[in-house]
Amino acid sequence: MMTIKKCLFPVAGFGTRFLPATKAVPKEMLPIVTKPLIQYGVEEAMSAMIDEMAFVTGKNKRAIEDHFDINYELENAISGTEKETLIESTRNIINNCSFVYKRQTEMLGLGHAILIGEAMIGSEPFAVILPDDLCFGSELSVIDQMVKLYEQYNCSVIAIEEVPREETHRYGVIAGEEESAGIFRVSDMVEKPSVDVAPSNLAIIGRYVLTPDIFPILKNTPPGKNNELQITDALRTQAKEGNVIGYKFKGQRFDCGSIEGFIEATNFVYSKIKV
Repeated sequence: MMTIKKCLFPVAGFGTRFLPATKAVPKEMLPIVTKPLIQYGVEEAMSAMIDEMAFVTGKNKRAIEDHFDINYELENAISGTEKETLIESTRNIINNCSFVYKRQTEMLGLGHAILIGEAMIGSEPFAVILPDDLCFGSELSVIDQMVKLYEQYNCSVIAIEEVPREETHRYGVIAGEEESAGIFRVSDMVEKPSVDVAPSNLAIIGRYVLTPDIFPILKNTPPGKNNELQITDALRTQAKEGNVIGYKFKGQRFDCGSIEGFIEATNFVYSKIKV
C-alpha cells in the first residue's frame, strides 16, 4: 500500500455566486478573516503529512500561484517589523511543500477536473480537497482522518455527512451498510437526486481519498448529470466492487460556496481568534 503524498485541488470554477467580488479575484482567494480559503485547504493537507500540492486551475487564477510564492518586495518592506509574523504561515507552506499547476480549459464537471489532474498525480493514491468546503476536524483534520481510514481499508474513501432530505438535490448521495460507527461500505450513489429517489440523506462533501484506478474509470465513464463528467458516477463503479468507504467525519464543515456558509465560517473562525 502506497502512502498518500499528493493532494489535488480542483480550483478552475468561476465562483459566479460571489460576483462581482470574483470577477478578477479567484473565489479560492476570498479570505476567511485574514487567510484565503485555499490556504486552509493546503494546511489541512499538510496536517496529513501531504507535501505535494497539485492544482487544476483556470483562467484568471494566477493569484493562487502568486500566493504560494515568495513576494520579495513585500517581505523586504515588512522585514524586522511586527507585521513580519503575519506571513509566517505562508512561508512555512512554501518551505515545506511543492506545487504544480495544470489548466482546465473547459468546465466539464468535477470528474473531468480530477481526470485533468492525472498528469500531476500519476499512478498512486491521492487526496482531493474542494476548498469551497471548509472543514475543521474535532481532533485530527478531516483529510487526516480519511488518510488513516485509507491505510486501514486500502480503498477509496469519501467524506459524508447527514443533510436534510429536502437538500439531497444539492449533493451526491450514497447508499450503503454501516460497518462500524460512522463508517459505511458504499454500494451505490446518486448525483443530486430529488427527495423521492435519494437512497439516503448521507451526502458526499468535498473531501476524497482516491485510488489511482479512478483515472481509467473516469476515461470510460460517459457524461452524466448536466452533461458533465461526474466523479460520483466513477465512484459508483468502484462501489459496485466494494471499494468505496463512506466516512462520517468528526468535525464541522462550512459550505463556503454559498454566501450564507461563507459568513458562518467567517464568524466561526473570528470567534476562535477572539478566544
